[in-house]
Formats: sequence, C-alpha cells, structure tokens
Amino acid sequence: MDISIRQATEDDFPSILALINELAVFEKAPEQVTNSIELMRKEKDFFHCFVAETSEKEVVGMALYYFVYYTWVGKSLYLDDIFVKENFRKHKIGTSLLRKVFEIARKEDCKRVRWQVLNWNQSAIEMYKKCGAVIDKEWWNCTFDSVGIKNFMM
Repeated sequence: MDISIRQATEDDFPSILALINELAVFEKAPEQVTNSIELMRKEKDFFHCFVAETSEKEVVGMALYYFVYYTWVGKSLYLDDIFVKENFRKHKIGTSLLRKVFEIARKEDCKRVRWQVLNWNQSAIEMYKKCGAVIDKEWWNCTFDSVGIKNFMM
C-alpha cells in the first residue's frame, strides 16, 4: 500500500472534517461535532495537520496538532486527534503520522508531546505503549463547551 504523509492545506479541510466526523462516530459521540469547513478556514492559524494520502489522492488519515505552553516544562505540542479510516488500519499509517508529529516536536524544540486516548480504545493504547508513551491514569479532563463558557460564573 502506497501512502504518503504530507502537511494538510485548506483544500484538505473537507476530507479532514469527514475524518473528524468518522472519528466522532467511532468514539460514540457524533452529535458533539460542531466544527465546519467555514470554521476551520476562519481558525486555520490555530492548528496544523498532517494527512495520510493514497496514490489515488484519497485522504485516509490525519493527525491534527497545535502548540501549547505548559507551566512545568514550557513549549509543547498537543496532538488533538490522530485517526485512520478503519479499512486502512494495521498498515502502520498511524505510526507514520505520529512519526511526522514527533519530527515537528523535535524541530520546534518542544519539551512535551501530549494527547488523550479513550480508556476503552485498546488498539490505540497498545500502539501508543509500543511507541513508548506513558499512559497517565491520574489526571481527569475538565471541559466547558461554548454554552458553559458563556454561562460561567462563580
């Protein structure tokens, strides 16, 4: 299977959004996706993305990331989503996408790379462990959606 990994462009936004929606279905939360191509275009300066593409130019995977600053260590990279279409899994595409993300982290002198994985996603957990990731079971996510942000008061 001939797959190339490249930096995404705005022309890839429809394919990326399709992958985001497919990921949301896989994670049993399709109703939570509120992103759109228009929003991605408007907010394109806030994220970066690699896509995995077949020789027929079909985008079959992606790794979307952005830079963050963690107080304990400094500049870091946050991998928001990594996803490969189901019928293209088991061909090391996810590993190739991760490799590209880590190339950027090294190039940008990041002190940490972080991402999340659902506790039931055993195949992803195994892949991450095989790559050397430390899976932290102590920290819990605290999240506010746009309604929560709007209504926040203490």
